[in-house]
Amino acid sequence: MKKTALITGATSGIGRATAHEFAKHGIQLVLCGRRQERLKTIQKALKKQTEVYTLNFDVRDKNETFKAIESLPEDFKNIDILINNAGNAHGLDPIQSGNIEDWDAMMDINVKGLLYVSKAIIPKMIERKTGHIINIGSSAGKEVYPKGNVYCASKHAVLAITEGMRIDLNEYGIKVCAINPGLVETEFSQVRFKGDAMAENVYKGYKALQPQDIAEIIYFTITRPPHVNIADLLVFPTAQASSTIIKKEF
Repeated sequence: MKKTALITGATSGIGRATAHEFAKHGIQLVLCGRRQERLKTIQKALKKQTEVYTLNFDVRDKNETFKAIESLPEDFKNIDILINNAGNAHGLDPIQSGNIEDWDAMMDINVKGLLYVSKAIIPKMIERKTGHIINIGSSAGKEVYPKGNVYCASKHAVLAITEGMRIDLNEYGIKVCAINPGLVETEFSQVRFKGDAMAENVYKGYKALQPQDIAEIIYFTITRPPHVNIADLLVFPTAQASSTIIKKEF
């Protein structure tokens, strides 16, 4: 029987790469994002491989999130795989000069958005006593680095929520996993540094992880036998040893 996966943040980076990876294997897709034109483009690209339905909403908006997911047509309502990928980082400031709007954006998307989407999906998984939830965390959820403060806090929260989910949903046979990438070459740095020179240098001098690398790991995770759950996975590019140690060659 064909499985259905819902992916948040599906219009770029890891989310988009995961949509393409899943489509190759015939997984039916619900793709969520804020950029309607990009959703249309991805849907058009993938519809020859699998069934694709798109939802245009912002995970920060609780009411919009529930309304969107409740609107799914019958053929897409039973979500077998939830990929909580929507996330962001803003700024790299010490705590004393951090921008409160940036803090709000990170906590609202990375933490509350993940909770809203999960809350909308989990009840039907419980009813069916099956499901797989993958929360995309970060190496920043494993360690705190200078000027990472609130972003690191949001990703530590993702790990705590993941562990809580795994405990609470254990009796229903639902798998819960956190995949925590280090440096991945996406639009992430452009958002974080608002397009300044620092954004151009983040991935220079070494080979960063690519979105496809993480997408392949996600697919591997969801295809393990029923008795196997990859609970928590940390992945770095070879050049990266920690959040602050990166071997660069110029």
